[in-house]
Amino acid sequence: MNDKALERLMRSAAQAKEPDPADMPFGFDTRVLALWRSKGDGTVIGLTRLVQRITLVATAVIVLATAAVYVELNQNREPSEMNEYALADAAIQDELGQ
Repeated sequence: MNDKALERLMRSAAQAKEPDPADMPFGFDTRVLALWRSKGDGTVIGLTRLVQRITLVATAVIVLATAAVYVELNQNREPSEMNEYALADAAIQDELGQ
């Protein structure tokens, strides 16, 4: 592209107006509020149930993870029964004095 064409494009870009922002249609917010109020407290109850379900699932995961850790820590295994990564980890911790 030559310099004249680039200069012409830059000038026309500088003269271009910014588009007007799109406005909400007249009465849109009033209609949304009226629809929300006509549904009653159903949205709040639904949100409360969702939070309760999330809390229940999170509690179940915590309980299962705690039980798994407890079982794993209470197993008396010989070093030969451990997997290779556990042996390497134990050797590294012995070398570092931890």
